[in-house]
Amino acid sequence: MKLLFDENLSPRLARDLAEQFPGSAHVRECGLLGHSDEEVWEYARAHGFTLVSKDSDFQQRSFIYGPPPKLVWLRIGNCTRQQVIDLITTHETDIRAFDADAFESVLVLS
Repeated sequence: MKLLFDENLSPRLARDLAEQFPGSAHVRECGLLGHSDEEVWEYARAHGFTLVSKDSDFQQRSFIYGPPPKLVWLRIGNCTRQQVIDLITTHETDIRAFDADAFESVLVLS
């Protein structure tokens, strides 16, 4: 399972979580920095990523279009990169179960 981190998250997260989620990337690495939500969504869908974002626009898009891609929506305010790492690693099992569930489209972590 590979994650695509939105631009509102640290570009270092993909590297920091590479052991748990190999193949993950940040939109910056994919040439998508500053691109529209639609372009990021389509890139994630076409390349088999699960999106990770703090952006509620992706949550709305997920309800309208459904998966793929799936969305891990981080409902957290301003925080450090380490707090995001801790949140994701704490919920790694939940994220993997969510990815395996064909009927779920959004996982909210807070």
